Amino acid sequence: MFSVPTVIILISITLAVYRALKGPTVFDRLLAANVIGTGTVMFLALYGFLTGRPDFLDIGLTYLLLNLVGTLAVLKYFRYGSLGHGEEE
Repeated sequence: MFSVPTVIILISITLAVYRALKGPTVFDRLLAANVIGTGTVMFLALYGFLTGRPDFLDIGLTYLLLNLVGTLAVLKYFRYGSLGHGEEE
């Protein structure tokens, strides 16, 4: 019953890995990294549900927050050229 969603998630992660490797711009690669992170969280939640272990949901939420912080750091770096805060002197 849950094999179809698992296969769909794995196919979307595979397509995102392809886009991350062949993406023409940095932002395509960043979007693909976000899709990979979201797919991984969905896979962890589904696996935790199937095995009856809610621990995997906590791991998935932690991974989701790390993915968000990493995305914001990359976007800030490409916009301002550094990760420091404040204006340059």
